[in-house]
Amino acid sequence: MSPETCANPTRLALTPGNLVPGWNVGNPLRAGWSGSRGQSRKISFVNRYGALLRGTVYAPLPGATDPYTRAPLTGPYPGVVITPGSVQGSEGMYVWLAEDLAERGYVVLTYDVQGEGTSETLPHTTGSAQEFSTVPFCNPFAAPVDGNLTGCPGVPFQQLANFTTGTEDALDWFLSGANPYDALLDHSPDTSTVTPGRTTRIAVIGHSMGAFAVSKLQATDPRIETVVALDKLAGPSDPALPGAGSNTDNRPVVPALAIQSEYGFTVAPYFLSGGSSLLPTAGNPDPMRERRTGFDDWRAAGVDSMLVVPRASTHLEYADIPYVLPASRWGQDLTSGYVQEWLDRYLKHRSNDAELLSPTAAYLEPRGRGVWAPVVLDRPSLLSFYYCSAYAFGSGVDRHVNSDVGGVGGCTP
Repeated sequence: MSPETCANPTRLALTPGNLVPGWNVGNPLRAGWSGSRGQSRKISFVNRYGALLRGTVYAPLPGATDPYTRAPLTGPYPGVVITPGSVQGSEGMYVWLAEDLAERGYVVLTYDVQGEGTSETLPHTTGSAQEFSTVPFCNPFAAPVDGNLTGCPGVPFQQLANFTTGTEDALDWFLSGANPYDALLDHSPDTSTVTPGRTTRIAVIGHSMGAFAVSKLQATDPRIETVVALDKLAGPSDPALPGAGSNTDNRPVVPALAIQSEYGFTVAPYFLSGGSSLLPTAGNPDPMRERRTGFDDWRAAGVDSMLVVPRASTHLEYADIPYVLPASRWGQDLTSGYVQEWLDRYLKHRSNDAELLSPTAAYLEPRGRGVWAPVVLDRPSLLSFYYCSAYAFGSGVDRHVNSDVGGVGGCTP
């Protein structure tokens, strides 16, 4: 039984995150980051169903400088909330991205949705979301609420509602005074936003089911100014959606960065990669496959977007389980670099076309024992040669469009 559950016996967390070695520890080469390159605090908050969710907040150190430019970091800072993937994703798997962003001038929250990682498995409701009980209990015969599959909100954990409501509840807590780094968070209205009405200086990032959740919430939650989907961005025409082409739940509203993989959980022969990476079907790879899930919808709507498909990448590039299912070195390096540049563009409003579109990029890699070493990423060689990477952002004479960043061929303009 985990220390969290032992300390809170009425807050049961029955998940692999508490049982499997390495499930929630992140990249061991990053040991020593907190206190030397940034700061972090373990936190917890209660979701709308009374379940205790746990996470970590990351922030720059006082008086810190940007490790890439050496420019002083001065707050207050934009905020980022990272929602994990399903099938027992946990917040520790996303430490790599949270730390990279925090040391460059962001306040970042990672957390576990209900039923995953170290968060509580069961709700505390007696039939409605407002009636909390003191022990884990729910009424399975009550009417489902907030898109849940049963009358036990959050059970089972493998449902979209856990990730959409989890993100909303995480945002509620993150923007409240309960956040230990609230004084570092920029709450001022963003007058340079590219999306009218979206002025909170907040980004949400999601992986897997979390990516699907943030793809939906960006259309409806006014607190979200930009979104990053890690395998995959889901637009209204996504073939995996019911009623594809007519579904308006995921309509493009805010700028979106999509980083999507060639393969599912394992690398497979190319002739089995004709369909979705997660549900492969036989046939030659379709160059447009990754564009159809969301990027083409964003481009058609005239909303800024970018699609990056790392070469030989799997669904696990973004979720680090070092002793069980480790991510690849270049997949995370490439991803982190693009995410940093995207958020700098849409939350800090830096004119960084040259960086976003550059064929090379600098990255600081953890090597262990407190060492971070610089590497140069050759982006063309790290992009898929099967599937189109693309971008479309800016307006008027500053509009930038490229339907085939990696030189794949067969990418429709």
